[in-house]
Amino acid sequence: MINETIKVVVTESGQSMDVVVLSKRVNRIQVVVGKGVHNVQCDLTPTRNGQAYAGNIMGREIVYPRSREKVQADIDSANKDLKRTRNF
Repeated sequence: MINETIKVVVTESGQSMDVVVLSKRVNRIQVVVGKGVHNVQCDLTPTRNGQAYAGNIMGREIVYPRSREKVQADIDSANKDLKRTRNF
């Protein structure tokens, strides 16, 4: 099983990091930061203008700079690939 990872930006420091995606929907992206017993889950929700997703992990804001339309396109392409593999 291949885990999907996305790059998020920590707004305080400007650093980017890779996080693992648990679930991806247009209205919420659930991610996990860290590994093992020290992991933390976070919900990224769309910003008011819909141009990014934002959430908080341990008091720090993280941002996924991708619009709702692009996330929906990613979801649709992933579902299209799944449908193709199921057809016999």
